[in-house]
Amino acid sequence: MLTEPAAPQQDAGGPDPAVGRRPGRYRGPLAAAVALVLAGAFAVVALQLHGRGPGATPGPGGAPADVPAAIGNLMQLSTAPARQAPGFTLTDQYGHTVSLSSFRGHPVVLEFMDPHCTDICPIVSQEFVDAAHDLGAGARGVVFLAVNVNRYHLGVADVAAFSSGHGLDQIPTWHFVTGSYAALRPVWHAYGIAVDAPGPNADVIHTSVVFFIGPGGRERYVAWPTVDHRTNGAAYLPGAQLTSWGRGIALVARDLAA
Repeated sequence: MLTEPAAPQQDAGGPDPAVGRRPGRYRGPLAAAVALVLAGAFAVVALQLHGRGPGATPGPGGAPADVPAAIGNLMQLSTAPARQAPGFTLTDQYGHTVSLSSFRGHPVVLEFMDPHCTDICPIVSQEFVDAAHDLGAGARGVVFLAVNVNRYHLGVADVAAFSSGHGLDQIPTWHFVTGSYAALRPVWHAYGIAVDAPGPNADVIHTSVVFFIGPGGRERYVAWPTVDHRTNGAAYLPGAQLTSWGRGIALVARDLAA
């Protein structure tokens, strides 16, 4: 059964992207399939409204040569518009001030996450952990970074709890950054991230896209996370796809570091 969402509150402009939602709004396999179709469509529109649509057709045509075609297609990997990644300075899960420019010289894998999400964000988190494992010792040269999208849970304790709860603190270069709503909202807008946050206890729906930023600070690739839902509404992704995503992230990061 498809239940109607509440009227959206648009924080970053653009449409309501049905990506990164928690269980509860869409129920059953058919509804989940509909949600996934809408997710891709809304996410692409959201980025295009901000001038950030993919610079090439998703798939291996826009991927580094050493990324297998099957993985490139799974990730919908494509080249990003050739521009400098918008800078920001926020606070990470340790209470340290972190600026994007401080990571110059290293590839950055960037996502936007909700620290209270029980849907797609934990799945992307596992993909990041798998990617770091695949990189081995090379993981110390790749920065994994997330920006908070939950305006009602902005504390350092929120991002710290999510990081430890999902094993992200195993990654030596993991940073989950947060700040005031006034500081975060321009970052969402700069990266084309649309956020629907109706209230402190409601689902936070946001554009989910992985940005791969090169050592020189320029955006190089984008990828589009996906999620399936069980009949009870719980989010999951088949193990083989999780493994492939982790490997794909590691391969792209390794290519950027070369």
